[in-house]
Amino acid sequence: MDNKTEYKKSNLIMVRYGEISLKGKNRPVFEKKLAGNIRYALRDLGRPRIKMLQGRMIMNAGNMDIQQVIDRLSRVFGIVSISPVHKVAAAVEAIYEEALNSIKQVLENKSSGDSLSFRVTVKRADKSFPVNSMDLSRDLGAYLLEHIPELSVDLHNPDTVVSVDIREGCAYIFSDTRHGPRGLPVGSSGRAVLMLSGGIDSPVAGWMSMKRGIELEAVHYHSFPFTGEKSKEKVLDLCRAMVCYGGKINLSVVHFTEIQKDIQKKCPEEFRVTIMRRFMFRIAQRIAEKKKALALVTGESVGQVASQTLESMNAIGSVTAMPVLRPLVGFDKEQITRLARQIGTYDISIQPYEDCCTLFLPRYPSTKPRVEKVQDAEKNLDVEDLVAGALEKTEEHSFSIS
Repeated sequence: MDNKTEYKKSNLIMVRYGEISLKGKNRPVFEKKLAGNIRYALRDLGRPRIKMLQGRMIMNAGNMDIQQVIDRLSRVFGIVSISPVHKVAAAVEAIYEEALNSIKQVLENKSSGDSLSFRVTVKRADKSFPVNSMDLSRDLGAYLLEHIPELSVDLHNPDTVVSVDIREGCAYIFSDTRHGPRGLPVGSSGRAVLMLSGGIDSPVAGWMSMKRGIELEAVHYHSFPFTGEKSKEKVLDLCRAMVCYGGKINLSVVHFTEIQKDIQKKCPEEFRVTIMRRFMFRIAQRIAEKKKALALVTGESVGQVASQTLESMNAIGSVTAMPVLRPLVGFDKEQITRLARQIGTYDISIQPYEDCCTLFLPRYPSTKPRVEKVQDAEKNLDVEDLVAGALEKTEEHSFSIS
């Protein structure tokens, strides 16, 4: 559906969810979380009333701007699709009349004289309704063709679909549908810490984690003065772009300079990236424990760079007992970039401000580091003192929708 559609005044919106319907006895927990996330996403616009139906929610948006509501809901994880609907009595005549109004509204948004192909779909959840779905679809289609000469039937690729959803005592009519991001409601699967760089990959990994219902805390490693304020601001902008999908994100900006300088001074060049990443994981685990998070999330994809070989991942990940989630593990760069463009982080990520990893790269990093050799290379570092010092200088930032 075109984002510029002007909706006929209706304060009712049908919200459909998919995967939540399969949760059995736990379904009410997921439904409650989704309803709460919807209210949070709209909190500055108004206070919607939400009614639960089977596999659906009907939301009364009151005096809120419907276009703004649709835009917000199209980014709420757990939602499959959204439609502004009109509610009528569960009577054939009332359904016919409202369906005719609905298709006329679609025609009003088209150029004068243009034809319009359509099809009718009917869902009859109330089996006591006297006309079955197939018969009502056929008869309603014939009625619309009779009253609007510009219409033609196309069952496979229509310009618009007139939908009728019949429930107990009423029917909902709609002809506009916006897709949602699907997945599970953010917060329904616990909390994790996202290791957020300024690059393309980690914001996409965060987005994919949120899609599985994970609430994110983020951590970024900043090496001032080697990386400037613009590098940090880029990461803040990434959080602002991501938060519209997750409701709220807290970001810990960790002062990483002293750790990197000590690694550069005391560790063999070939292991510097591996050791640097091990410190990042140690710090992320401490933050996760403080924030009551259960896992770490990274933007790693196997084989993409030296620190993302299986040997490197093993040597780096051995410093934490926490699960490390890598949503992009099987993706190539083209796929990741496509997703970054889709979710609105790509243009921010490609801004030319280097992060701490880029500036301290050795010429020939080890691609197959062994854990025991890396541990030996770290022996001259005061690990606990360096970690504590970095955490002590951490800045906290919070982001929320609007």
